[in-house]
Amino acid sequence: MANYIHHLLFGVYPYIALAVMIIGSVLRYNREPYSWRSGSSQLLRRKQLMWGSVLFHVGVIFLFFGHAVGLLTPHFIYENFISAQQKQLLAIIAGSIAGTVCFIGISMLAHRRLFDARIRATSTFSDTAILLILWVQLMLGLLTVPFSLQHSDGSVMLRLSEWAQRILTFRTDGTADLISGLAFSYQAHIILGLTIFLLFPFSRLVHMLSVPVRYLWRPGYQITRQKNVRPAPKIPAE
Repeated sequence: MANYIHHLLFGVYPYIALAVMIIGSVLRYNREPYSWRSGSSQLLRRKQLMWGSVLFHVGVIFLFFGHAVGLLTPHFIYENFISAQQKQLLAIIAGSIAGTVCFIGISMLAHRRLFDARIRATSTFSDTAILLILWVQLMLGLLTVPFSLQHSDGSVMLRLSEWAQRILTFRTDGTADLISGLAFSYQAHIILGLTIFLLFPFSRLVHMLSVPVRYLWRPGYQITRQKNVRPAPKIPAE
């Protein structure tokens, strides 16, 4: 029974979460385009929002690309430039800094949303829930650092990378076994991360897909309004 649950969580659940995220996001964008927003509360307690939002977004962007590159880059591509041990040490240092910055930012945002009566009254259950889930996810990520330091040979990092690459390339045979024996913080971090993918299309996180990158190369323009001048009435000659 335990092996079945383990295979379900780390061999089947990833595909369920990714499928729901992709299909759900497409359906929401097509059927409910006006709900595709983050729902800002900037007018309420702006200063704390600014600091918390900046710290959170800077940290989470770094963590996102760090996880993507670190987990999805095959070992043979970088092994001639950096060893697995060096890569893991770099990931621990950089990830700890970015994770701490992100955790401070999201803690400020959570405090603002939970303890300000006006903001709490204008928040939906989904907004509060996803914020708390992200807070727990960041905490779990930071808790993996001590365990990573115990495996300085980079073996755990290679197992996690192999698991992620096998999931994306549909090599399901023995994939879940790569997670067996890892510390609970690793496994909980993975499961909760997959759950965030599952909840993605039903939350405000969808605004991540609407980053206005095209504004970087779009030529500038100015909106003007033409004044409708009525001609003066003609005075009849006497």
